Amino acid sequence: MHIIKLDAIDSTNTFLRHLSSEKTVEDYTVVVANSQTKGRGQMGTVWNSQPNKNLMVSVFIDVSFLKIENSFYISMATSLAISNALKAFQIKPVKVKWPNDILADQKKISGVLIENVIKNNQLQASIIGFGLNVNQTYFEQLPSATSMHMVSGKVYHLDEVLLSVIEQLRYYIDILKTGDFQKVKDLYESELFRNNKPSTFKDVKGVLFTGIIKGVSNSGYLQVLIEDEILKEFDLKEVKLLY
Repeated sequence: MHIIKLDAIDSTNTFLRHLSSEKTVEDYTVVVANSQTKGRGQMGTVWNSQPNKNLMVSVFIDVSFLKIENSFYISMATSLAISNALKAFQIKPVKVKWPNDILADQKKISGVLIENVIKNNQLQASIIGFGLNVNQTYFEQLPSATSMHMVSGKVYHLDEVLLSVIEQLRYYIDILKTGDFQKVKDLYESELFRNNKPSTFKDVKGVLFTGIIKGVSNSGYLQVLIEDEILKEFDLKEVKLLY
């Protein structure tokens, strides 16, 4: 594992993507920044973080063993890695809000942005970016955010937390390498926030509806049981879980 530490950068994902396009990058190359000026999240959102308080990380992983249609398993593995690392530090309760937000005590503690490198319609590598709130104690205008310190009252060593997440990530990627996709999927679904509970959703038209999360498809679609016992699948752009 090769770790590159940066003081300030626009985006660790952007840095690592450019680096990998210019030269051969070692598997599990990790880029860590003390601060990001243009940290990105899912759907074009911005990831804000106080300098030197949290983890802002990108990891380069060779995923050429996976088919494109199985690329969501990278997201599952990443979610499980962060979730398990948090539990190892006694952060509870932890859940995964589909597709890959990590919640602690029902507040967001981590976000993930995965960018895959594809050549000739084949997966080559994955740049896994994640922000993990560690020691920050205040989030301006973000009442639904939390940190490891806010949950436990403890101050954490950033490098120790980072190595724990990477160790867990390697563990779950290795499971995928064996072809045991079902194991990863079962574990991921067991961690899903509001799984098997009546929940309220909002569709792209702003219409609210109720349903019960039953799991995810192999390609990452959220499976929701709606009225008349219909199991419907939604992608990220089609539905938002409210509560």
